[in-house]
Amino acid sequence: MKPALKAIATTLRRDSLMMTTAAGSGHPTSCLSCADILAALFFSEMRYDPKKPNEAHDEFVLSKGHAAPVYYSALIHSGCMSADVFKLRQQGSALEGHPMPRASPWIRVASGSLGQGLSVGVGIALGQKMRKSNARTYVLMGDGECAEGSVYEALQLGSHYHISNLCAIIDVNRLGQSTATMLGHDLTAYERRFLSFGWHVVKCNGHSHESLMNALAEARKHTKKPTVLLCKTIKGKGVSFLENKEGWHGKALTSEQLTKALKQLPEVKLPELQRTRYALKRKPLPAKTISIHSSYTQEQHIATREAYGSAIKKLAMRDIRILALDGETSNSTYSEEVRKTRPKQYVEGFIAEQNMIGMAIGLSTQGFIPYASTFAAFFTRAHDQLRMGALAQAHIVLAGSHAGVSIGEDGPSQMGLEDLSMFRALPESVVLYPCDAVSTEQCVQLAAQQKRITYMRTTRPKTPMIYPANDRFTLNDFKILRSSGKDSIVIVAAGITVHEALKAYEQLRKKRMYAAVVDCYCLKPFPAQKFKAFAKQRRRVLVVEDHYAEGGLGELIAGALSGESLPFAHLAVRKIPGAGTSQQLLHASNIDARAIITTVMRMMKR
Repeated sequence: MKPALKAIATTLRRDSLMMTTAAGSGHPTSCLSCADILAALFFSEMRYDPKKPNEAHDEFVLSKGHAAPVYYSALIHSGCMSADVFKLRQQGSALEGHPMPRASPWIRVASGSLGQGLSVGVGIALGQKMRKSNARTYVLMGDGECAEGSVYEALQLGSHYHISNLCAIIDVNRLGQSTATMLGHDLTAYERRFLSFGWHVVKCNGHSHESLMNALAEARKHTKKPTVLLCKTIKGKGVSFLENKEGWHGKALTSEQLTKALKQLPEVKLPELQRTRYALKRKPLPAKTISIHSSYTQEQHIATREAYGSAIKKLAMRDIRILALDGETSNSTYSEEVRKTRPKQYVEGFIAEQNMIGMAIGLSTQGFIPYASTFAAFFTRAHDQLRMGALAQAHIVLAGSHAGVSIGEDGPSQMGLEDLSMFRALPESVVLYPCDAVSTEQCVQLAAQQKRITYMRTTRPKTPMIYPANDRFTLNDFKILRSSGKDSIVIVAAGITVHEALKAYEQLRKKRMYAAVVDCYCLKPFPAQKFKAFAKQRRRVLVVEDHYAEGGLGELIAGALSGESLPFAHLAVRKIPGAGTSQQLLHASNIDARAIITTVMRMMKR
């Protein structure tokens, strides 16, 4: 096997050099350092059937996504993928600069933003264990990305849950993008770090197939802890003028340099490999439409965060695919409802939001539907993980509680006031903001059906019921709560401000001033043309939201009205708030019923 792996590694190196030179860009030296590792994994260690990507198999995550060419070469030569290697980085080619799942079902997640692969691997491996599978997960990481804090978030959770089917492989090639890495080739220093996080550590020569295979075998036998392989490698391995040289990161060879390099890597005939058809096992998951029914009464006052917890509990009891994840805030987000009733469907992520999102993405690749919750404000620190999840079209649901100034006394550090803009900006995302318990249950159910990133914003204070228990909600729509033929303005609200808008409506009606009230529970996708037609009949539009002015509901509605000359006003949080009761802060931010009434009266005079 070792001579065969050497021939394969040579082919992977040649492909990587030729692909990047043809493209005129890429990271050939990063590919050369890990070619032997890819050869050992894809052509000896990993168990999979190239023709059956949807069956149980060992999983691979390329965390060092810039080494995409060598990954593509391994996928192509193993029979997992068919593509023209000379189309790398060209428009329309599946071989993008960094891996994307749309290229092949074997590419599970988008990678390229460093430091995220291990979190995804934790989720994948945990999902395999939840499905009682004997499959393993391998994550190839660069040494440079080990400076990222998210790596250590993943390390601590991997050991906490004893995820022994997870193997991290560090390509310790010493050189980063612009300088040497923090620890260079000091494998002992790396070893101390990983040991301190409770991982089993194996050091090996990353260019010796015998050493690699022995290390992988040891990892496989270790059933108590996750394992990390520290592979000492040389950046640019195989080409004398590239080996261990600074200044070559992210640079393709010229045609002349390529010719010189290929002479040092003579073409070899790939051996015929007899692949074993492994029959790995895993517990099947149902594929069914989930439905839950509300039993709330009109007399109840319930916070939407509490209704969220009740709804995901109902879903989890009906479908084992539903998982609740939380950043150690479950008694505030109410995801504890799942922890108490279906503990095997609850994963505590602790105060490590970046890892929680990466883990959710990984779990979603195993057929689960993760609902990850924390305070809306704390999702901002995981924005890059969310961005990469959106690129992968990961089916994950995020629930942000404690949104807006309405949370009250805790103050601005706890207030989610940027979250709508962040989630609206993610490609193909869904953004939901229910205003009562009934709409919350409906939105939780909608989120399970989307197969893409969905964000739900929930509120801390208890609020009255607006909708009857049998009401239904759909994506890409809004609800008209009050409307008449006398209306001369539309008040658009979402979440907590819907209640303020309805209070204002009653006071305005007493003054014989008539307004329509719209609940914009679905901020994305949004039916702009339908709303524009409705608003034009009422001639004026006022938007009120518990969010900073930038990127939220106001900008959404302004965009929907583009090209129209309707009088428009926007009430939003426009300065850093202080502490106080919920009602005091709504008033101080000019987004309460009184501010709505004042603004409507001013607009009516125009």
